[in-house]
Amino acid sequence: MGTNTININIHEEQQRAEESIKAQGLRVLVCNGTGCIANGSNDVIAKFKELGADVSILTQHDKVTIVPTGCHGFCEQGVLVIIPDLNITYVKVKPEDVEEIVDSHIKQGKPVERLLYTSPQTGEKVYKNEDIEFYARQSRTTLQNCGEINAECIDEAIAKHAYEALAKVLQENNPEAVIQEIEKSGLRGRGGGGFPTGRKWRFTAANRGGKSYVVCNGDEGDPGAFMDRSVMEGDPHKLLEGMAIAGFAIGSDEAYIYVRAEYPLAIKRLRIAIKQAEERGFLGKNIMGTDFNFEIHIKEGAGAFVCGEETALMASIEGERGMPRPKPPFPANKGLFGRPTLINNVETLANVPDIIRKGADWFSSFGTETSKGTKTFALTGEVNNTGLIEVPMGTTLREIIFDIGGGIRNGKKFKAAQIGGPSGGCLTEEHLDLPMDYDSLIKAGAMVGSGGLVVMNEDTCIVEVARFFMHFTQSESCGKCVPCREGTKNMLKILEKIVRGQGEMKDLDTLEELAYAVKEGSLCGLGKTAPNPVLSTLKYFRDEYVAHIKEKRCPAGVCSALKVIKIDESICKGCTKCARTCPVGAISGTVKNPHKIDQSKCIKCGACVAACPFKAIKQA
Repeated sequence: MGTNTININIHEEQQRAEESIKAQGLRVLVCNGTGCIANGSNDVIAKFKELGADVSILTQHDKVTIVPTGCHGFCEQGVLVIIPDLNITYVKVKPEDVEEIVDSHIKQGKPVERLLYTSPQTGEKVYKNEDIEFYARQSRTTLQNCGEINAECIDEAIAKHAYEALAKVLQENNPEAVIQEIEKSGLRGRGGGGFPTGRKWRFTAANRGGKSYVVCNGDEGDPGAFMDRSVMEGDPHKLLEGMAIAGFAIGSDEAYIYVRAEYPLAIKRLRIAIKQAEERGFLGKNIMGTDFNFEIHIKEGAGAFVCGEETALMASIEGERGMPRPKPPFPANKGLFGRPTLINNVETLANVPDIIRKGADWFSSFGTETSKGTKTFALTGEVNNTGLIEVPMGTTLREIIFDIGGGIRNGKKFKAAQIGGPSGGCLTEEHLDLPMDYDSLIKAGAMVGSGGLVVMNEDTCIVEVARFFMHFTQSESCGKCVPCREGTKNMLKILEKIVRGQGEMKDLDTLEELAYAVKEGSLCGLGKTAPNPVLSTLKYFRDEYVAHIKEKRCPAGVCSALKVIKIDESICKGCTKCARTCPVGAISGTVKNPHKIDQSKCIKCGACVAACPFKAIKQA
């Protein structure tokens, strides 16, 4: 195809944006993502402004500007305040700390040591952001601007190369070349399935000529997952640009971002970003003076987990109840409103601008042979450093947990990691050196999923973990197909029976049989993957199931129905406090003589344990 003449010089726009940022003087970046807002970042920002730091401090710096940013990723340490020019990161900042930061560090150049990060491995204070182990071992590409820019200011995004890739593809005016570059990069869908992105684009582009749609899946319903939310909150223009490039490649002029209503900040910043991009000619009609039109709408979801499945998501956009549809036909042929539709998740689309700008070879230099690029993970659970991370595909579980995560809290032993949320599986100590990529995880009975990663220590009951995830998937089942609707319900009943100490060995065979029936017979991908946590824990931790059933014992001491409260008669002084505290009269004995507990009456509430002044009562 020929070339278009675009009427926007993106490099001049970048130069102007960079100059406006330089004019801000010393930039103080305050995390203003959802996590830090919950920790009080709005109050921290207000305190900085109250001190006049956002206007001028005529000391060492002519001007100081407070920049509210998106999520820095290190959520556990929020509120985070980073001053790049002073090469320092402050953690757990409260409004009452602001005056000391301004007076001691900004004015006099003396860092506030008590607010520096303390390494759990060395016990030392860390000044520089890049020296904090949580950040040092990451490769932030998708997240590179999150925490670095004001997400509500388009100039800050432009200064970081926003819309440069879109200008490039419009100037070259070759949709086929765009698809080829995405194919060459090896980018695979980051929403869980791992389907080759370029191939999906090509399938959809084959129907070029009529009306088609681009849909961004920002539903993200996995418990503990917040990767897509952080991109939408922290760098929305990267997503919008990726969607526009996708629209150009497949011949679409209209798009939807499907975001759950529980993400109000993401929705707010997306709306601001869309308006700004339209005003600057990067979205809307005749983009950058060309004949390419692209309009983006936001559709708020009501929080149904099943709407993360692409056909249910489209039904929801159309105003119908969010329930999966049989495939084929696939969305590339017949999707939203019956038209060809390209559906990718937020992280997938956010990778596109850098691939186009830096090239497919740059992207494929990260990762493994079959899993290219980087992947974001929400690292939570029993690790010292929790938060949002981004690492090359193929990084081992050991590196993530013990290097980036700083190891297990309180010196406890690592037991397992649940990856991929309710659709994923459980990894054990034998998997610590397993490469975290699509194919290796599937072989281990798990999956990358959207990127949720929950780390568990020795005090975790694996059977209870399986019950928790099954309760979630059963509650979220849309009920359309029998295998998922009835299968998950009966699997949950068996798991609840086991944690109550009422299980039988034959229940394990029934549980496994049901799991495979649900996996094979369910209509959608969410139903097919619902049994994964149960199957993987049965495979790697069957002994814990057996202990619950045969020994009526929870090895981790978590399941309350299997706890036993006993009085050590050699310690008991017969003070009667326990008997007077017991709400069900399960404790008997006379004054100054050892007491006893009637196990048939005991409800295991623990009131006696708390009441005993001699620590003679133990719960096991």
